[in-house]
Amino acid sequence: MTTTPQPSDAPAPGATLDAPTRDLLLDITSTPTAAGKEQRVIAKIEAWLRGRPGLVRRDDAHGNIEIALDPDAGAPFREGPPVYFTAHMDHPAFVVERVVGPATIELAFRGGVMDDYFPDARVVLHLRGGDGARTTVGGVITGRGDLTTPDKSWMCDLDEQTDSVQVGDFATWELPPAEIVEEVLAGDNPTGERGAVLYTNACDDLAALVAALVALDRLREKRGAGERVHDTRVLLTRAEEIGFIGAIGASRDGFMPRGARIIALENSRSFEDSPIGGGPIVRVGDRVSVFSPGLTGAVAKVAERIAGGPASVRANQKLSELPTWRWQRKLMAGGACEASVFCHFGYEATCVCLPLGNYHNMANLTEAQAGTHEGPPRVGREHVAVRDFLGMVDLLVGCGEDLPGTGGLGDRLEKLWADRSGVLRG
Repeated sequence: MTTTPQPSDAPAPGATLDAPTRDLLLDITSTPTAAGKEQRVIAKIEAWLRGRPGLVRRDDAHGNIEIALDPDAGAPFREGPPVYFTAHMDHPAFVVERVVGPATIELAFRGGVMDDYFPDARVVLHLRGGDGARTTVGGVITGRGDLTTPDKSWMCDLDEQTDSVQVGDFATWELPPAEIVEEVLAGDNPTGERGAVLYTNACDDLAALVAALVALDRLREKRGAGERVHDTRVLLTRAEEIGFIGAIGASRDGFMPRGARIIALENSRSFEDSPIGGGPIVRVGDRVSVFSPGLTGAVAKVAERIAGGPASVRANQKLSELPTWRWQRKLMAGGACEASVFCHFGYEATCVCLPLGNYHNMANLTEAQAGTHEGPPRVGREHVAVRDFLGMVDLLVGCGEDLPGTGGLGDRLEKLWADRSGVLRG
């Protein structure tokens, strides 16, 4: 019969959010970005890279960025193909399509947000000064623009007249500053458990991007101390929100070695069965495809190794037997992600995601979709549980340390046959 790893009473490997990680998480998830306008995020990444020997950067023809463990610095790599963590650097936002007058502009929206959220919404326009300095000006969306393909456009009245607006400048929703607050966690939480929650402009996908950087840095430190890890790399892509454009370019060009094992990182809309605070999610598929089963099983095996138990309680278990390090295994069919792109182009790929609140900044989205929202829907800050973020870091570090070839199902089936096939003989 099968055996179940016993849950551990030890604290989770990344049970606390240290100050440097906290600062990086708040900073990068607050950085304005848009599809094709990721330069500010890239500048933050460049600053993070400085002073971290043992990491090397490589860019492709499309502006995607690879950050890898330097093969010549530290202990030899484990045998096997490279392991990639991928995240995208953009978030749904506006780009100036036309300057109508000194206080009126037309903004193309790059991303997926219901039309109901736009009328009278406040935005912040990020301007480029002649000397390269960046300034901002507020504005309000007044109605639909003329553009319908490939993006819809919206008219915007600025709070003040300015001659500094240029076509190609971009704008983001006007939102409160990022913060981490302690509150009762959502979902199936009959005990009213509390936890830290990050509220910020763009968890999707910048929180996962930070998790990838932090995990790679920990692997760098482990390797510098003499530990053997996989040849681990981070791929940061552009223009995901308008159809995975950066990922398509990298895949078409073969920027990643064809034998690479790719773990795409995402923030996916949380539902009742994928609660915020329930742990990082090993995502078996999305709205358009099912991911590579062998790699998905391997990542799940690492999660079970860290947790000391499965993601869900079995029929012969009690809830109290679940591990304290939480993780989930779900389809997450509310959207699509870059793992589907990588699989289409012949890569072995899967996804790990964070359950996300206010998906694409759409607050009270369930009510807005059902038509039961009181008053016009309004945008809000996206949010994820800090312990889910820390769990994602733990899981990525575990995958970089020792990612098995498969999830081990074949071995289990062979053992079951060897142990129990005798019942078929009477």
